[in-house]
Amino acid sequence: MKIKYNNLYTHFIFITLNRFPAILEKHRVRIEKYITGIVNNNDSKMYAIYANPEHVHFLVSRSPAISEEDLATIIAESSERFINEIKLCAGRFAWQDSAAAFSVSKADVDRVCKYILNQPNHHRKVGFKEEYESFMKFYEKSIASKEIR
Repeated sequence: MKIKYNNLYTHFIFITLNRFPAILEKHRVRIEKYITGIVNNNDSKMYAIYANPEHVHFLVSRSPAISEEDLATIIAESSERFINEIKLCAGRFAWQDSAAAFSVSKADVDRVCKYILNQPNHHRKVGFKEEYESFMKFYEKSIASKEIR
């Protein structure tokens, strides 16, 4: 059945291989624009993106015709190829083999966009490892509480 209307918001986090700080500030906007183009070319919409040196956060409203995993794979493969062909980092660039994808309610879109766009200030206070662990704890608790009911 064709889905005509949807609200499929997903907050993705991609991590560079071995958490190496490979994304240089001077290339950050170019990489963000490229990833945004990939999202748009897959009938989805980018709401916010920020490329930190060792990870990227982005919020998309994705088409129901593509799964989170398929969209993540397309973005990862294409952006790796782009970064390596244009030589936007020293050595060979790669993402880790897995990414994170968290569903976001329509009511939380603005809050998540602000969080993503505030990454430079956020990471002055909280390191990436601590941030990622807090995401995992939050979502595991949410899953666990649903299982109890």
